[in-house]
Amino acid sequence: MMPPSLTSSPAIQIAAALADNAEAVCRHYLSKGHREGRYWLVGDVRNTPGRSLYVRLSASPDGRGAAGKWTDAQSGDHGDLLDVIAATRQCRTMRETLDEARHFLSLPMPMPATGAPLRRNKAPTGTPEAARRLCAAAKPVGSSLVRTYLASRHITNLTGCEALQCHPRCWYRASGEDLPNVRPAWPAMIAAVTDLHGSITGVHRTWLALDGFAKAPVAYPRRAMGELLGHGVRFGRAGAIMMAGEGIETMLSLRQIMPVMPAISGLSAVHLAAILFPAGLRRLYVACDDDPAGAGALKTLIERALPVGIDVVPLEPRLGDFNDDLIAFGRERLAAGVRAQLRPDDAMHFLTGG
Repeated sequence: MMPPSLTSSPAIQIAAALADNAEAVCRHYLSKGHREGRYWLVGDVRNTPGRSLYVRLSASPDGRGAAGKWTDAQSGDHGDLLDVIAATRQCRTMRETLDEARHFLSLPMPMPATGAPLRRNKAPTGTPEAARRLCAAAKPVGSSLVRTYLASRHITNLTGCEALQCHPRCWYRASGEDLPNVRPAWPAMIAAVTDLHGSITGVHRTWLALDGFAKAPVAYPRRAMGELLGHGVRFGRAGAIMMAGEGIETMLSLRQIMPVMPAISGLSAVHLAAILFPAGLRRLYVACDDDPAGAGALKTLIERALPVGIDVVPLEPRLGDFNDDLIAFGRERLAAGVRAQLRPDDAMHFLTGG
């Protein structure tokens, strides 16, 4: 519980009032977006047309998500409706933002006071065009450091993994959490993010150590850019039965024992929950990471899938994720644990040795 001095602050009171009127705020300040279910979708916090940013219009039933909170799936930025007002109205101080919010809510204006500088949101980190250029500059995995890295994670069967490539010197933008002399470029595993038609909309980068046996020693060895919401990294051709999960290595681990089952990596719990369903899909196995975000993504997928006749079946790892299981237990024990969770016909058809 927050101390009384915080719960009674004008910013928190106004943010709560905006959240109570979240849809009206979105219709006014994010007018180029639209409502889908419990969310308002728009391109970004500056009211650009698109679907990357989503605002929760009501609190989630489990209490994990609050009304008025938003996340930009492209840039990773997040905030509340005060941030939306600040960005769309180009407010320079918190005072300007609160005054604009009071005007929208028809609240009385306070006595003049000195406002604090408002933290501005980061600029978007990439575009689909930049993602396509990066993919074009990358090379097939072959015997590259990407294969070395994946083998260190016990992933050796790369059947149907054309989405993966290797870039020998991929630019790394250092953050404030990196060492001052961090290298500006590292070898990287490049994963193409594609839409339902196979067009590249984004890219995911995993920077690797120079010997390939681990991730690069940087603050953020994984980053994505481009248009990600609804799309993912795809392995194999879409079919009536597929599996989906968050991480690339999670899905590759499952494909070590089910190499012909089509799979999609959403790259995060947020993006997994928003993947678009291909035509003809009738059963989706969802590899759930053992954390609240993974549980939330599964719940959202079930809510979206049931009305369109798609059967969603969870696959639960013994440890944190299926790559942890593969490394700790090996393929045979991983297969045994997964077999018990598959529909019998699917286990016979897809599971190696089934």
